[in-house]
Amino acid sequence: MNTILKSDCRHFPGSRPCTFNKADGTTCPGCVHYAPKNFRILIIKLDAVGDVLRTTCLLPGLREKYPDAEIIWVTRARTRDLFLNNAFVSEIWTVENDALARLGVERFDLVINPDADKFTAALAAAANCAVKLGMTLDERGSVQPANPEAVEWLQMGAFDDLKKKNTKTYQQIVYEMCGMAYARQRIVLETTRAEREWAGEFLSGAGVRGGERVIGLNLGGGGRWKRKRWTEEHMLAFAGSVLTRPDFRLLLIGGPFERELIGRMLSKLPPSVVSSGHDRTLRELIALVGACAAVVTGDTLCLHVACALGVPVVALFGPTSAAEIELYGNGDKLVAKGCRTCYLTDCEVTPNCMDTITPDEVMGAMLNRL
Repeated sequence: MNTILKSDCRHFPGSRPCTFNKADGTTCPGCVHYAPKNFRILIIKLDAVGDVLRTTCLLPGLREKYPDAEIIWVTRARTRDLFLNNAFVSEIWTVENDALARLGVERFDLVINPDADKFTAALAAAANCAVKLGMTLDERGSVQPANPEAVEWLQMGAFDDLKKKNTKTYQQIVYEMCGMAYARQRIVLETTRAEREWAGEFLSGAGVRGGERVIGLNLGGGGRWKRKRWTEEHMLAFAGSVLTRPDFRLLLIGGPFERELIGRMLSKLPPSVVSSGHDRTLRELIALVGACAAVVTGDTLCLHVACALGVPVVALFGPTSAAEIELYGNGDKLVAKGCRTCYLTDCEVTPNCMDTITPDEVMGAMLNRL
């Protein structure tokens, strides 16, 4: 039997026909879509969901520098859906599925790992590749910079005083780590028409009328940083200010960690307030943020989603660095007064740093963006 399959084509998934064959019966001989696997880039970024999302800013720069490269991203299963409709990435590998097995076999031309945790650094070290950027793990179990440009980020992770003095955004740092010029390349996140329609139907089903502008108030701060979250008292006061505007409709945004908080907030607010619920899928959450006229949020996933989708943001900062956050000129940073950027996951200081950001400040910043 004659061999007509070009198994080295990046579009061939191995166990099934490619999308072009499925669409119109195209076979490999003479196929205009044939793209051999020449230069291969492996990006390793596992955690957290918001950090994975903002790291996608590397993709436009890599595509410009390596226009014909195949880009593969290793991550965790819970972040996989961030890459739906992402035209820059050829494959997503997860550590829960096939990443470890394939790392032991496949070869790459460039590996990028911005994280210094030992598991991620070990994945970078294990990758079969001569050129590595970012962090790796040596044979004695020590995290090491793979290139001189990675030293700055590694040391910032080791010394809080360097983190506090830093004035660069995370995006600029990772671009410099990869030896590329930073020009505020966008976070890559695409919603589908079906997702946008779902968000519209969800909001209209909750009573949102045409002409009303939805103001998203993100209640969450993630599970690790308890003080990233604005105080409940201030959130209620801000919600009250939003409700005085007849053209605004308030949307409370939260996840599993905010289940009880959502319930308390709703019990104290009028029934016109809309809630995302605590059990939205990642793609549903993204679609709801994209439907907002503006979003008020702490330093968490919701912030990066809003930035990616071009939704105006008022971002609140206490224990983590405001300087590292790129808002792409479409938002305002309100930084807590007093003991800020402490990088403590929790503290008992009273008043808490996030208490110093007032509802009036937040309302004023939001109105200036609308």
